[in-house]
Amino acid sequence: MPSPSRGSPITPTFSVGARRGSLRRLLPWVARHKGWVGYSLLAFAGARLLEASVPLFLAEAIDLLAAGNWDVRGPVLGIAGAVLARLFVVSSARVAIRRAAVNVAFDLRRALFDRLQRQGLAFFGRHTVGDMMTRAVSDIGVVRRLVSVGTIFLVILTYATTIGFAAMFYLAPELAWMVFPPLPVIAVYALFAARSMRAASEATQATLGHVTERAQETFGGIRTLQAMAREPFVEARFREANDAYRAAFLHQARINSLMTAIMPSLAAVGTLIVLGYGGALVQAGALTPGKLVAFFAYVAMVIQPMRSAGTLVNMVQRGRVSAERLFDILDLPDEIDDQGARGGESGSAAPPVAGALAFQNVTARYGATRAAALSNLTLHIKPGEVIAIMGPVGAGKSTLLALLPRLLDPDAGQLTLDNTPLPAWSLGALRRAIALVPQDAFLFADDLGANLSYDDPEREEALILDAAEAAAFRQTVDRLPDGLDTRVGERGLTLSGGQRQRATLTRGLVRQAPVLLLDDCFAAVDTHTEAQILDGLFKARAGKTTLFVTHRSATAQRADRIIVLEDGLLRAAGTHEKLLAQGGWYARLAKRQGTA
Repeated sequence: MPSPSRGSPITPTFSVGARRGSLRRLLPWVARHKGWVGYSLLAFAGARLLEASVPLFLAEAIDLLAAGNWDVRGPVLGIAGAVLARLFVVSSARVAIRRAAVNVAFDLRRALFDRLQRQGLAFFGRHTVGDMMTRAVSDIGVVRRLVSVGTIFLVILTYATTIGFAAMFYLAPELAWMVFPPLPVIAVYALFAARSMRAASEATQATLGHVTERAQETFGGIRTLQAMAREPFVEARFREANDAYRAAFLHQARINSLMTAIMPSLAAVGTLIVLGYGGALVQAGALTPGKLVAFFAYVAMVIQPMRSAGTLVNMVQRGRVSAERLFDILDLPDEIDDQGARGGESGSAAPPVAGALAFQNVTARYGATRAAALSNLTLHIKPGEVIAIMGPVGAGKSTLLALLPRLLDPDAGQLTLDNTPLPAWSLGALRRAIALVPQDAFLFADDLGANLSYDDPEREEALILDAAEAAAFRQTVDRLPDGLDTRVGERGLTLSGGQRQRATLTRGLVRQAPVLLLDDCFAAVDTHTEAQILDGLFKARAGKTTLFVTHRSATAQRADRIIVLEDGLLRAAGTHEKLLAQGGWYARLAKRQGTA
């Protein structure tokens, strides 16, 4: 794991050219659920009108009592009816807007997940899993809260202000004008606070991504760090990220706290003005006591949402930052373009795949600024041929295999399957024809059988066991307490390294694909087990194209041909005997391993 410099702070990084219109870009996602949103907006408007009717009934009751008339049944019934109706309307409006918000979050999460699946090796080389998890969980949660609670705050502020001021001007126009002076000050402060909150929110979300990244990396590599007694170092790295997140969050909290304290204070100035001037109007007989009480109720109706303006500003700015982080990913083009038509989505239209492969002047790199992992590679593989790929570390062996199922596209040159360029195949058809068993023996936290038949959960158990037999894994399955129903734990931690490799080899063999790619799948097994695997592999793959990476010359010599890569270049190709006669890297390796 890379280590930061001692004592160096974690600095959040942000995307260049962040989309400032990201909140507007959320509108189409919200519009998909316009029925729920529209109902909630209408219902909140009705609730504010019902709320505004209560002070009028109250004013009527007070003025009746002041005149000595104790029959206030009409106003009392009016207040009771308005309160009960408002209770029903507000409840249904809140349910509707929250339903819309949950659906928006669902759509965004699904779109983000789909976009991430369409990225290739280069993308995941630039981005950490922890950061992607933060965007998928935390950022979408912030947007969901903005759509639900933020919308509630906004419509209440809008409706309450509009209806409240309309009622105030209806009751006492000259007194209503006295409420306006604090409003420009509130608006200017809200704009200033919004800018500060935006920067604080960016820092908070970025540092949260670092925390998630550190945690994911630590728990994913828990065996390694415990075996190497690196717990203190890892704890210090996590504490560094956690401290940075705490500092960013507390800075955001200070800004929010200041807003929530200042906004009500500014709004309260209007109450003091009304109290002084309104009292004078009552004394002068220009305003009845009931209307003054009602006026105060409307002032409270206007001021109460303003007290929450700080919370709304905080929510909007956090939502803006989170939306930008989501659109950073959603706006990315597919790293692997799936425009091919051959085979269709179901593959039913594709003719049988023979398994002929060709590389024509292929150059590939991971990013424009990186050195080429493969350079000007030309190679032809016949149907049914077994090819061993060898070379020192970093020679380009894994890159060669990654190009065939289009986990990576070349920067130059062309690859073909059965004389058809790979981009002309649909990704689904291509990846059904080419099975890759990667070097990382990854298993999901599921039953062993579900792992071995991951591409087809309904596959017959006999076929799975046959593939396990070919991979020298059948005895392991039989010894497990529940056989194929045994849970293997996250990443297959309940199995040994060799067992995981044989399990993933079984997963590749059971597909019976025309082309099978094995990326150093025998490294964790002993030579005796490897010989068993090779016997089963060649028997199961008779007549089918197979490419495998190995570092053992004894394994490679069983292939039809051996190709040797060095520094991304094809240095040699031929049989074991031919390469020994040529000399070079392979001959030296075979001599060291005793197969020369």
